[in-house]
Amino acid sequence: MSQITITVNGQTLVGNTHQPLLEQIEQAGLQPEFQCRNGVCGACRCKLDKGEVVQEDAMAYLAAGEILTCRSTPLESVDLEFDYHVSLVAKKAANL
Repeated sequence: MSQITITVNGQTLVGNTHQPLLEQIEQAGLQPEFQCRNGVCGACRCKLDKGEVVQEDAMAYLAAGEILTCRSTPLESVDLEFDYHVSLVAKKAANL
């Protein structure tokens, strides 16, 4: 497992090379759009501006230069561009 950077609309996150991008973006506290997590709906589609990923089979239509974050695992640091603002999710404090 290698540590990499994942840049989402200009915001840089720390990532890895063994989890799908959608999971890593969510774990970093961002809330990208998605509906199915298995490559059918295409809601998590984004543009891959830099880097390389392994894209598993998917049914959603992709234009040149696009990937599905639910079906893509990065091989190296990547720059992603979504057509919308990816919001930060407020994390709830655990009551101890």
